[in-house]
This record gives sequence, C-alpha cells and structure tokens, in this order.
Amino acid sequence: MGNALEQSFGEINQSRKKPAKWFKNWKYVTAIAIGLLLLLVIGMSYYQANHFNANKKINGIEVSGLTADEALEKLQTSVLKNDIYIGNDLLIDGKDTKMIVTEEDLPRVKKLVKSQWTFLPSFKAEEYFLTPRKDDGYRSVNLKKELEQKLNAMNENLQAPKDAEVNLQDGKVTIIQEVEGTQYDVSRLVKEFEKQPVTSEIHLNPLLMEPTKEGSQTVKDQENLLEDLLHHQVDYTVQDKVYSLKGSEVIKNASVTKDMKISIDPSILKDKIAEINNAQSTLGKHFSFTTHSGSVISVKGEGYGWTLDVEKETALVQAAFEKGEKSVSASNIHGNGWNKEGYGYETIANNGIGGTYAEVSIAEQRIWLYRDGNLVLTTNVVTGKHSTGEDTSPGVWYILFKRTPYTLKGSAVGKADYEVEVDYWAPFTNSGQGFHDAGWRTNWNSNAYLTQGSGGCVNVTPNMMKAVYDNLSVYQPVVVY
Repeated sequence: MGNALEQSFGEINQSRKKPAKWFKNWKYVTAIAIGLLLLLVIGMSYYQANHFNANKKINGIEVSGLTADEALEKLQTSVLKNDIYIGNDLLIDGKDTKMIVTEEDLPRVKKLVKSQWTFLPSFKAEEYFLTPRKDDGYRSVNLKKELEQKLNAMNENLQAPKDAEVNLQDGKVTIIQEVEGTQYDVSRLVKEFEKQPVTSEIHLNPLLMEPTKEGSQTVKDQENLLEDLLHHQVDYTVQDKVYSLKGSEVIKNASVTKDMKISIDPSILKDKIAEINNAQSTLGKHFSFTTHSGSVISVKGEGYGWTLDVEKETALVQAAFEKGEKSVSASNIHGNGWNKEGYGYETIANNGIGGTYAEVSIAEQRIWLYRDGNLVLTTNVVTGKHSTGEDTSPGVWYILFKRTPYTLKGSAVGKADYEVEVDYWAPFTNSGQGFHDAGWRTNWNSNAYLTQGSGGCVNVTPNMMKAVYDNLSVYQPVVVY
C-alpha cells in the first residue's frame, strides 16, 4: 500500500511540471492583444500629432481633423467678407478678398498643430489666429482709411464730450463738471482695428470719446495751477521804479488748458499798466524845468519824451504771469521820433531832462548849453520871425542828427523855395527847425526876431557855431520857451 501511495504522489508531481495547453494559448492571445493595442496607440498618436483636434478654428475657419497642409489649403481658398461691426451694428460692408496665406506660413500652421496635440482626442473648442506674412494692403490701408473716414463723418452728427473745466472767475477758482458725449474715439478704434486678426468679420467695441473727469489728476493739477497764479507776484520795472503786481489783484478771470497752459483775461492788468504809464511817461506832458536864472517853468514835451505801448506791455506782463516768471522790465517804448521811437526813458534826473541839454529862450534871444549839469557855453541867437508867425516852436525837443557842412532847402514866408549852404546843421524838430550858422545875417540885435527873424531855426553867429555844434549831441534834449 505504501508503494501505491508513493506512486500516486509521483504522478501528481509530474503533472505539475507540464503546463496545461489552455494556459499556453492564453499567453499567445495576450501577446497578440498587447501588440494590437500598441499598434493602435502608435497609430492614434501619429494621427493626433499630425491632425487638428475637433472644434478647432484658425482665423474663424474650421480646421478640425485637417493636417497642416490641408488647413493651409483651406485658409487659402476661404473668402474674407471684411465686414466691420461696432458692437452689433454693421458699420462697413467690406470687399470680399482671399486670405493671403502662402507656403511661408506653413511652419506656423504646423506649430499650431503641435501646440494643440493631446494623446486622446479632445473636443475642446479653441480658435487660433494667424497673421499672414504677406499683406495685400486692402485691410491695412484701404479698409482702415475707410473706417477712419466713416467714423469721422458719423462724429459730425454726434455730440462731442465736454471736459471738466477749471476756471478763475471773479477771483475764485471754480470747476465745471464734465459732460459725456456720443462721438466715437476714432484714434482708439483705428488702433483696435489694427490689432484685429485676419477674420471675415471684424468686431470692434463701441469706444466713445471720454471727457476729462472732474476728479481726475489733470483737473486737480489745473486747479492747483490757478491757485498758484492767484498767489504769484511779478515785479514790473519801469525806469527806476519796481511795481509788485500780485495775481490776486490784477487777475480776476483766467482759464487753463489740458496741457497746463494758462490764459489770462488781461483787462484789469491792462488798466494797471495804463495807470503806471500815466504816472511815469513823459510824452506829450509838461516838464518842470529850472531855467538858467533859477525860475521854474512848465514846458510841454514835443519831440522829446516817451510812453509805454500799453498793449504790448500788458502782453509782456501777462506772459510773465502765465509762465511763472517773477520779474520783467518794460521794453516797449515809443514816442514822436521819425520811426515812433521815444527818447528820455533812460533819463531820470532833472525831471526827465537830465544834466546834458540845450536851453533856448525866445524872450532873451539866447541859448545855454549844459553838460552833466554844468554850463559849457552861452551865446546870443536869432530865432524865428515873430511877425509872420514863424516863431521857433516852444517845447522840449531833441537833436535829431548833426551834419557839417549841409545844404538847407525849404520854404519861408515870402520865399517859396530857398537853398542855402551852411557850415553846421543840428535840427531838433521833424518840421526842419534847428541850430545853424547864418553868415548872411547882419542884424543880430535882441529884437531882430520880431520882424527879421529866421524861418523858424535858431541862427547862431558864424564865430560861435562851431563851439555850439561841438557841444551838441544827438538825442540830447532842447528846451525852447
């Protein structure tokens, strides 16, 4: 019996060492299945790597399931309507064109295929944008220009926005609130158009012109600028006097632009400049003059004298306030000179006549020449003929020029035309009165001027004329009384 058991266990052990037939078939089936699966995965991977997934678009064109070459071909044959919408409204019905894509664009299409690759098919909707390397010019030039013109034409019938304003009114800084408008912001819309992809329809946001807001930094800066203007002071110098002009006193109304430029209403400032001019100018006014004898007389300024050009001086000081300058000197001076120039502005002493001048007394028929306050010469003269109304003109004049020798030409009572040679000539009126020698004169008496005077000039004896001429200087005052 024991041998029989050993034999049985031996047979069992022997059977375990030999695989069953069904087990061998299962291994073959598994190997084949895995091989087929690998082939399927490899095939799927290859397909996925070279085709677009579902729900994929380029520039609005469906490219799902296409290879890069197929997608490029479809892009090339697609029609662009080039319609432009503002919001949901069709603004421009553009010309139909083809998308100018070429073989040069293929690498980028392939790059898009690669970028959207997934191991398993994806149904996620995505749109890619491709700007062709070549441009036919229609969209970038013609269509853009049409858009700009269309928007500008529409804006003519739309309400423009109104910026918040900061003004100085009656000496107080005030802010006027902004007003919204309905005009399109052409510049921003054109820039947005330039950024749009090459699609059949172009949709732009309805961007409107925006006014400067009341609470903006620009308005705050404008407000501060006008406040500073009220506290600003300009020192205005006229001759030796300085007038401290305060903004709060001479400026009541002003405005400021977005680029921070101030514009001042100059009416009050002009009144102040006119007041200063009236106080200091000498043109057409009477000079207080102390004669050789010490008596004080009043002589009206004629040729000699100056005045400010109030309009130009107002603009000068206004510009100083607007630019924030702290000081400015008068520079627009005029008078009765041949070219409207004024003389005596730089002269302050002796009530504006100074220390160098010529004094002519008609009553005494004599002249006195002073230099730097000192008498340098005095001599008898004969002035204009009184009986015929040709008197030498009283007033404060100035030496216009000097000539030696000179030919006098003109007319006088009883002489329609005359021409005479003189050695020295120094005129002081625009009408032709001046100092000159008169060698032909025989009557030098102190009353000769009454009936035998000159045609208006101051006749000087030949032996004294050179000294007189040498002691006269151009532009020096001549006081005739």
